[in-house]
Amino acid sequence: VTNELEQTNIPSIYAIGDVQEGHLELTPVAIKSGKLLAKRLFSDETTLMDYANVCTTIFTPLEYGCCGLSEEDAVSKFGEDSVEVYHSYFTPLEWTIPENRNFNECYCKVIVNKSDNDLVVGFHIMSPNAGEITQGFGIGMKLGMKFQDISNLVGIHPTIAEELTLLTVTKRSGESALKTGC
Repeated sequence: VTNELEQTNIPSIYAIGDVQEGHLELTPVAIKSGKLLAKRLFSDETTLMDYANVCTTIFTPLEYGCCGLSEEDAVSKFGEDSVEVYHSYFTPLEWTIPENRNFNECYCKVIVNKSDNDLVVGFHIMSPNAGEITQGFGIGMKLGMKFQDISNLVGIHPTIAEELTLLTVTKRSGESALKTGC
């Protein structure tokens, strides 16, 4: 158990990264928090590790990437009426070319807090290159990205990340999230 400065109950002993209870168990988190601690201890830096909106990816054959809150955590935190979930099932264009390809449907969703100008509070994607896509959208989330920012972005065609700029279907609408065609 640590305080906000990552100190244990003995002020000269610190716990950083994934050894802290309730923090993400990711090597990059431990490295980043260690570097920040060293700067605080041995220079005039005061920056603390920001454990919110840390991107992570599961590198399975179809990658899963996420940043921020899950849909369930967003509803728990902000209330069901304040949460909107934009989502899509899609097939990457390059999967449509080879014959006899076993298709794995891809999925993405963006979770917003409607009560805070549609602030993006969660990002989830299951697709090829999900890690790369998640890292880019994670920067936006750190900078306070709103859903309108995603909608206003001109997507690079034909990329998987473009699918996020085309999101219009919400879970609440009851419309099909299955995308067909380009």
